[in-house]
Amino acid sequence: MSVETTAGPANAAGAADNEVLATVAAAESVLTRRFGASIRLADPEDLRGSGKSTVLRVRVASTPFSLPRTLVVKSYAEPPVGELIDPFPHEAVSYQLFTALGQDDRICPELIAHDGAKRVIVLEDLGRVPTLADKLLDHDARSAERALLAWARALGRLHATTAGREADFDALTRRLGGRPGQDPLARKAKVALAELPEMLETLLGVTIGAEALGHAREGGRLLTSTQHRAFSPSDACADNNLITGKGLRVLDFEGGCVRDVALDAAALRIPFPLCGCSFRLPNGMTEAMVAAWRAEVSPVFPDLDDDEVLMPKLLHGQLLWVWLSTWMYLPRPGVPDGPITNRLASPRRSSALHARWQRLRDDAGRLKAPAVAEHADQVAAAIAEQYGAEAVHLPLFPAFS
Repeated sequence: MSVETTAGPANAAGAADNEVLATVAAAESVLTRRFGASIRLADPEDLRGSGKSTVLRVRVASTPFSLPRTLVVKSYAEPPVGELIDPFPHEAVSYQLFTALGQDDRICPELIAHDGAKRVIVLEDLGRVPTLADKLLDHDARSAERALLAWARALGRLHATTAGREADFDALTRRLGGRPGQDPLARKAKVALAELPEMLETLLGVTIGAEALGHAREGGRLLTSTQHRAFSPSDACADNNLITGKGLRVLDFEGGCVRDVALDAAALRIPFPLCGCSFRLPNGMTEAMVAAWRAEVSPVFPDLDDDEVLMPKLLHGQLLWVWLSTWMYLPRPGVPDGPITNRLASPRRSSALHARWQRLRDDAGRLKAPAVAEHADQVAAAIAEQYGAEAVHLPLFPAFS
């Protein structure tokens, strides 16, 4: 998670810990160099970063320039030794790319300044506005539906405006010392594809047939696909999407990369597959979201308007998300079947996974992919048998219940 604009009262200044003070000092230095005159910041407010970063809202206390009253600062520690993925260049380059597109095409906060050596970015502050998660966890179905469709359209617009910009993204990545072409999801997915068959057999007694395994590997190949490539935010959690007066705005690009857009579109069928806030949506909602996304991308990728092109890719992407989330969340021995996360409202692991495998079974059946449908049905049945009656019922998001 990145900029959580719904955070409570300021508390970082009271703690006055070294990390917060160092982040403020680094931001002042970066802004001063960017604008050529001294800029002073005050009243840092902790916005609770992802754990990989410190995220603060700060007041602009002194500046000779016309700057917003408040800004958001995000700083990164050096990644641990041996860590292959450094989130800083992914995030900084992503904001650079969108800021260069211009205001009409920008669906994220504007990048005000950044520094690769200090590992700091300074962003426009979008204010204390609700997130998509807030809408889904509230009790206004119409408002939640509008927010979901806005999210799907914004995702399609993001893909459409960044198609053909991979060379720019790679060049900016090199300039910040990152590795071009690196998809942070690919490493996890590779391990999940290798380990899940044995996991399912050991924990649920399910053996995967050769044909279903082949379909899963097709899903993995989407991570290296050379078709339909555009920018992906990678982390599509509901609390990383803000509902502002100017439309939906996307936050948190710690995994930002360029890849096949079908992977993000497939995630619309399992809203927020790698996040804890993943309850059930009303019938027809995911189809409406995919249609909204498709309307935005089809002018750029006309062949995706053809069901024979898009639907098999969506199924393979959906299968990859289901495999990856099962590898992540299926309770191991000694791990309770509790909520996916305790940070916000979250369903039980078993009920979230059971619903995903059932949805995969139904979508595979409609597409006449019997091997995938049978595989999904076997896993769903095994989850129900292992975890009992509660596992077969995933509650609706509160907004629709």
